[in-house]
Amino acid sequence: MNYDDWVKTVPNEITGDSLWKVEAYRLALFLSEICWQDVSKLVKDKRTRSLADQLYRAVGSISANIAEGYSKSTGRDRARFYEYSLGSARESRDWYYKAHHILSEDVFNHRMSLTTQIIRLLLKMVPQQRKSKGIREEDGIYETNTLQDIHNAPMP
Repeated sequence: MNYDDWVKTVPNEITGDSLWKVEAYRLALFLSEICWQDVSKLVKDKRTRSLADQLYRAVGSISANIAEGYSKSTGRDRARFYEYSLGSARESRDWYYKAHHILSEDVFNHRMSLTTQIIRLLLKMVPQQRKSKGIREEDGIYETNTLQDIHNAPMP
């Protein structure tokens, strides 16, 4: 599944929310979608069953913490949840590295690139929120140059 095809399947209730403008959120939600295939492969090998569980929890936590933080009323509160998300993104990248023995090279490289891009975005978001005051949903766009191959996710 590639990113552009996936976006077409995301319900309007999600894409119509101002949170959808946050690139890190969109990429993290996409990662959680494609991670399902990865953990389905990992769980088949008893050596990586617990890794699959940890990976899926960490990946799911990235977008969840961005969503929760986005809804906080102060920049300081938002920054705290974005930091939680950053920790989960780094944890996810770590678990993906540990899964490289099972996942194909293309899948592994894609997930490394995607998690790294999310980390870069979050590293910009945290200090921006520390400086801000109050809810400013319309200003919630955090864009960087994304890697083209991030949008074309290989499946395990």
